[in-house]
Amino acid sequence: MNSLLRLGLIIFIGFVLGQELKRLKFPKIVGYIIAGVILNPNICPFVPIDITDRTDVIENMAIAFIAFAVGGTIVIPEIKKLGKGILYITLCEAEMAFIFLLTGFLIVLPFIIPAAKGAWAASIIPFSLIIGCIGSPTDPSVALAVTHEYKAKGEVASTMLTVAAFDDVLGIVNYSVAIVIAKTLISHASFSIYKTLLTPALIIAGSVALGAGLGVVFNFITKRLKDMHEGSLFVLILSLIALCWGLATFTGAEEILSIMIMAIVVTNFNPHAKQIFSMLSKYFEELIFLIFFVLSGMHLTFSGAWIAVGLLVCFVIFRIAGKFIGTALGASLANASPNVKKYTATGLIPFGGIVIGLALITQQDPVFKDISGYLVNLVVAATIVNEIIGPFFVKKALKGSGEIVKS
Repeated sequence: MNSLLRLGLIIFIGFVLGQELKRLKFPKIVGYIIAGVILNPNICPFVPIDITDRTDVIENMAIAFIAFAVGGTIVIPEIKKLGKGILYITLCEAEMAFIFLLTGFLIVLPFIIPAAKGAWAASIIPFSLIIGCIGSPTDPSVALAVTHEYKAKGEVASTMLTVAAFDDVLGIVNYSVAIVIAKTLISHASFSIYKTLLTPALIIAGSVALGAGLGVVFNFITKRLKDMHEGSLFVLILSLIALCWGLATFTGAEEILSIMIMAIVVTNFNPHAKQIFSMLSKYFEELIFLIFFVLSGMHLTFSGAWIAVGLLVCFVIFRIAGKFIGTALGASLANASPNVKKYTATGLIPFGGIVIGLALITQQDPVFKDISGYLVNLVVAATIVNEIIGPFFVKKALKGSGEIVKS
């Protein structure tokens, strides 16, 4: 079967299942993920076993567009209206999820993976540190997709989207520090202040500078355009998103963070921001979400099933507990509204997107060869499960808060 025929089938099956799930009053992205599981190379005979290795560019561009769309939701005047609640909720829910996952896996890992018993420095602590960091972010693309699909507007929707975007940044910061500590524990190397603190700080600073710089370039070009035709805008967006991702990879900056910063500059300082993000939402968002979620479903593997199930159950329980307790604590500290206190945590359950990339980056480092297999399988499985159940929770939060305009 040729590549274009295969691609056409993937998009068509994802589209049909998405529409069918929508007809049954479920979010369309659930259908996309189910399509990806059905088209998984371990299940579907006409899909090559190495297809996920060939789709890196497509996946990266889909993630880049999603990051740009999420960054576009961070509007400074709106954040000022929401107040300190955003900061408190983000810090508490992200770090509480990290603490619950770290502590929980330190306790249960020796019972789930017998080979890890007694190997605290070489496997248990490093694995727990990394999975705690990877598990702390919320996948903002799920909340964004469901919010847009049901045209939800209000305090809970804004808080949920902004917190989901911000805790990705916290997750990247946590991961950058934890990976150095984990590597030191495994290799028995001496700690370095430069590696532990300055290197992550430089990566984050470089990402912010790169994204902000390209955002300024974007705004400058659009101001000089005489014809603000949507086709021209899309070409500009596509080129600068690809340029931002490529430059971030080339310089060692964080790709997702760089693109989000670029979008924040555009949405806050470009006079045509509403037209730009409205155009993306109207014409391209559905295709981007379809491709991203179908490909996410295709990453699932089925080796080591029993161990994977044990790790997955613990991951889901610890993470959800951390999210709910952390959000409640943050909302209480900020004296947030009753709706924000009651419903925001439910919308922060989705997990996936950038975390798959973080897991794969860890796998590429030979230092982590003994734990990376378990780590990647857990992250992929958790992504599938959380992104299947996540849309239902997001919809429930928006419906419960009375912010769904279109049911």
